Amino acid sequence: MKIDKLSNWISIKDRPLVIAGPCSAESEEQVIAIAKELKESGKVDAFRAGIWKPRTRPNTFEGVGLVGLPWMKRVKEEVGLPITTEVANASHVELALKHDVDILWIGARTTVSPFAVQEIAEALRGVDIPVMVKNPINADLALWMGAIERFSHLGMTKLAAIHRGFSTAEKSKYRNLPIWSIPIELKRLMPDLPIICDPSHIAGDRELISEVCQKAMDASMDGLMVETHITPDKALSDAKQQVTPMTLRNIIGSLSLRNEQGGNKTFDEALQKLRAKIDDADREILELLHMRMNIVNEIGLSKKENNITPLQISRMDAVMKNRAELGSKLGLDEKYVEDIFHVIHTESVRQQTKIMNDFDAGVSDKKDKE
Repeated sequence: MKIDKLSNWISIKDRPLVIAGPCSAESEEQVIAIAKELKESGKVDAFRAGIWKPRTRPNTFEGVGLVGLPWMKRVKEEVGLPITTEVANASHVELALKHDVDILWIGARTTVSPFAVQEIAEALRGVDIPVMVKNPINADLALWMGAIERFSHLGMTKLAAIHRGFSTAEKSKYRNLPIWSIPIELKRLMPDLPIICDPSHIAGDRELISEVCQKAMDASMDGLMVETHITPDKALSDAKQQVTPMTLRNIIGSLSLRNEQGGNKTFDEALQKLRAKIDDADREILELLHMRMNIVNEIGLSKKENNITPLQISRMDAVMKNRAELGSKLGLDEKYVEDIFHVIHTESVRQQTKIMNDFDAGVSDKKDKE
C-alpha cells in the first residue's frame, strides 16, 4: 500500500500536526472568530468543523448542513487555513468538493460500515484529496484497516488514521477508552500511515485533554485534532470536551516531544545491550510457553480419557487469583498479569478442545474403516 508522507499534503509548522476548530459549525460569525484566533496562535495547521453531525439520538443538534460550507470556504480564503470536515455519504462528498474542502475525514460511526465507506471511496475515485479515517466505535483493528484499504485500493495515497478511542461499558475517566495498543499495532502493520490523535473524543472532558495529548506524543503519533471553541460551555454539541484557542495554545506549547531515535553513540550502544537482554528474556519466555503447552496437551489427553471438560471455571479462577497475587509480590501490575494469563488460559482451553475433537475424529474415522 502506497502512502504519501504527511508533509506532502499539508504544511506543518512544527511537530506535531495540529488540526483544531469547533465540534460543530454553529454560525458564520462563530466559525470565522475561532479560525482567526487559531491562526493568530501560530500553533494550528488546519481548521476543522463538523457540518453534518451524526448524533446518537434524534432531536438534538445535528449540524447546520449545506449552509455551513460557505463559512468554511471563507476560513480558507480569508484566514488562510486549510479546512477539513466529516463526510458520511456520497452526497456529503459532492458538496464538500464543490466548496473546496481540503481534507475529508470519515467518522467512527461510518467506519463501522464497509458499505458506507465503499460508497464514499467510490465517490472520491480519481479525486486527489487527503482522507483521514477515524477508528470504528468498537475496538476492531481489522475493521479500521479495512476502511483505510478501501481508499488505498482506489489509488488514494494521501491517507491518515485518526485515533479517537473506543466505546466501552467499563467505568472509566475517559469518554472513550484509548487502548493505545491498537493504534500502535496499526502503526506496526502500516508503518507509513500517519496517525493523528483526537484527544477530545477520548477525554470527553477538557481537563483531561492535555494529558491525552502528551500520551499521544509519547506513542509517537503524528498529530492532534482538538475541538476548540471561543465559548466552549455554550457550544451546541460536545461542550464539555472543547477548549478555548488560548488553552489549546498552552497545551501545544507545553508538550514534551521526544525523538524516536537517540543520536547519541553512548546512549545507542547502551540501549542495544539492554535490548539484547530483552531478546534473551523473550526467548526464555517463548521456550517456557512451549514447555507449558506440552503439559497442557498431556492434560488434554488425560481429560479426554476420563471424560472431563476442557474448561473448569474453578480452576481458572484459582489460577488467575494465584498468578495475580504472585505477580503483585514481584512488583508487577495485577491487571497486566491478569491480561497475560487470560490469553494463556484461553489458548490452553482452545488447544485442549482441539485435542479432544481431533481424538474423536480419529476414533470416528477408525470405526468407519472397520
